[in-house]
Amino acid sequence: MHTQKVILDIAPSGIANLILNRPAVRNAFDQEMIASLIDAIAQAQQNPEVKVLVLRANGRHFSAGADLNWMARMGKNSPAENLADAQQLAALMSGLNQLTKPSIAIVQGAAYGGALGLLACCDMVFASADSSFCLSEVKLGLIPAVICPYVVRAIGERQARRYCISAEVFTAQTAQRLGLVHEIAATAEGLKSLSEQWLGQLLNNGPLATQAAKKLIMDVSQQPIDADLVLETARRIADIRATEEAREGLSAFLEKRRPRWQ
Repeated sequence: MHTQKVILDIAPSGIANLILNRPAVRNAFDQEMIASLIDAIAQAQQNPEVKVLVLRANGRHFSAGADLNWMARMGKNSPAENLADAQQLAALMSGLNQLTKPSIAIVQGAAYGGALGLLACCDMVFASADSSFCLSEVKLGLIPAVICPYVVRAIGERQARRYCISAEVFTAQTAQRLGLVHEIAATAEGLKSLSEQWLGQLLNNGPLATQAAKKLIMDVSQQPIDADLVLETARRIADIRATEEAREGLSAFLEKRRPRWQ
């Protein structure tokens, strides 16, 4: 039986399962859990065998967000201690957002507060039909500060202005309409099947090309389409065409066979 708050399990297929493991407190994260998540994401980043990161949770709920007992204790600390602590949470979000490998979040039950930041930092999010979501911070006299840049990128400023100040609970269907969730499954078994289907899809793709495509999106997002950007995109396709992976992928397609990475 696992007793640690975070579990990192790397399968031979290259799938790294990063599991929130505090089900008794709805996987609320405290200082120790945040540090463990930062370390696990760094391990996945540095391990060349890892092709995809899957963020999931044990128990009925994905995560209630920050542990309120921990937050209350931190509120009594000095400004310098509070800032240092908050920077750890910010480092977690940044590390997940900047992970070069594809990331998928699997959501059941509640995903509240800072948990929405984790979802917004992942490339793909799948949820059960009965899951629920909430940017709950203002109910507690707080603000969703460190997750805000990622949430705004995920759902847009207009919707963020509503949900960050209303602290209303919204459904998986609404989360999908907002762009936070990509796919919804009706049952737990359906959610498992859905995630396996998409993991298979990702593992079929060239691993280095997938990472390069993710970086491309991050780099061109919200940039003006000027001569410099046009030239940069031309340089990137020219560079990747000359890689061994690209040559293998094109040869496999023309020869009607599976590429070696599959």
